[in-house]
Amino acid sequence: MIVFHNPLHHLHQGRQEMFRGRLVPCHETAQRLDHVLAELRHGSFELRHSPDDDAFALDLNAALAQVHTPRYLDFIEHAWAEWVALDPAHAELDALPSVWPAPGMRRDLLPENFSARIGLFSFDAGTPLTAGSWVAARAGAACAIAAARAVSLGEARSAFALSRPPGHHAGADFFGGYCFLNNAALAAQALRNSGAQRVAVLDVDYHHGNGTQAIFYGRSDVLTVSIHGDPRTEYPFYLGHADERGSGAGAGFNLNLPLPRGTGFARWREALHTALDAVRTFGADALVVALGVDTFEGDPISGFRLRSDDYLTLGQYIAAATLPTVFVFEGGYAVEAVGVNTVNVLEGFGA
Repeated sequence: MIVFHNPLHHLHQGRQEMFRGRLVPCHETAQRLDHVLAELRHGSFELRHSPDDDAFALDLNAALAQVHTPRYLDFIEHAWAEWVALDPAHAELDALPSVWPAPGMRRDLLPENFSARIGLFSFDAGTPLTAGSWVAARAGAACAIAAARAVSLGEARSAFALSRPPGHHAGADFFGGYCFLNNAALAAQALRNSGAQRVAVLDVDYHHGNGTQAIFYGRSDVLTVSIHGDPRTEYPFYLGHADERGSGAGAGFNLNLPLPRGTGFARWREALHTALDAVRTFGADALVVALGVDTFEGDPISGFRLRSDDYLTLGQYIAAATLPTVFVFEGGYAVEAVGVNTVNVLEGFGA
């Protein structure tokens, strides 16, 4: 398996996030990726950096524009400079939103006020925007697209985009849930661009991939399937219910499998079988796996009870789909265990 990892991910390192009424140190840290990378180096994986040449940069710009809106990309790229320009002391702080448009308020006009604009493009106060957020997220997007291209070109049966910040909560024009650019959606679109007629996205993160669902909700060429904590009690709350099946041309091409807090592997595995059956019925030519391992029993902000050995089985079940597969790194906040759990999935897939 080829692994594309992001050497610039350390440039994004939030200081604090709003969590349960308090500003606390960020759960999403650079150490998450470092533990995975260290574990990968013990195995038989081909490690590559994300591409950074000028030709790929032009391709990356075009790819980002297929998934995200121009005004959103413009904001994320320049937000830090604007934040510091307001007050040089902001360089020692992260930018966090504090006001958002409620239903019925206008979103079509772009406010001049920075606080209003960062609120327009976000949905929570737990995703700090830092000096390096754009550079790190852009390099992560490059990993996802490079992984998809490697699989499309037949360089390998599978590839892994190892990057942070994660991506599946980012929509076409919003960030949140630690995510700025939707790497899974970018990989799926890259597979489509390379000739795959039908692509399935399987999200196994504890938290529903609301951004991925929103991006593809009206499309029939990309099936989105997610196994996650019940949104009645679990973040991101406002999307991920079982009755959300797609709209317009996409009706029937979105499947949510919410499960209650405390779910163990036996019940979770049943949902996985349902998810993979849907992928087979769809007739996917390629698969993108949004690989979150925050389903682990020791995760500090999640509520499922999977154990490390269960991730080997997960990888085996995904392999049984016999599809060209791109894995994209998402959540997992039990930092000491995230490397073992992630690599167990990849080794189970390759076994």
